[in-house]
Amino acid sequence: MSGPDEGFFERVYAVVRRIPRGRVATYGQIAALVGVTRGARAVGWALGGIGPRKAKLPWHRVVGARGRISLDGRASGLVQRKRLRAEGVRFVGGRVDMLRHGLLPKGRSRG
Repeated sequence: MSGPDEGFFERVYAVVRRIPRGRVATYGQIAALVGVTRGARAVGWALGGIGPRKAKLPWHRVVGARGRISLDGRASGLVQRKRLRAEGVRFVGGRVDMLRHGLLPKGRSRG
C-alpha cells in the first residue's frame, strides 16, 4: 500500500496489534489513540483493507460503539463473534460487555 493513508493505516494496525486477548476497543477509541478525532469510519476503512495481514492482525477485537459487532449477519461478523467468544469475551444483549472487556475506561475516548 502507498499513498496518503499509508501512515494512518499503519498507525491503526500498530494500535490494533496491542489490544490484548479478551479485550476490545471501539473504532472511535482506535481513532482517538492514533490522534484522529472523529476518525472511526477511517479506522473501519483501514481494517477493511488489511488483505493478507488479516491472519496476523487481531481485527476481531475492534467493535462498533457500545460493543456492537459492525458486520453482524455477514460471514466476517460471525467469524468476529466466534473469535471473541473463543477469547472469553462475554456478550450481553447481543453486544460485547464493554464494562468487562473494553480496553479503555469509559470517558477516556468517544466510541
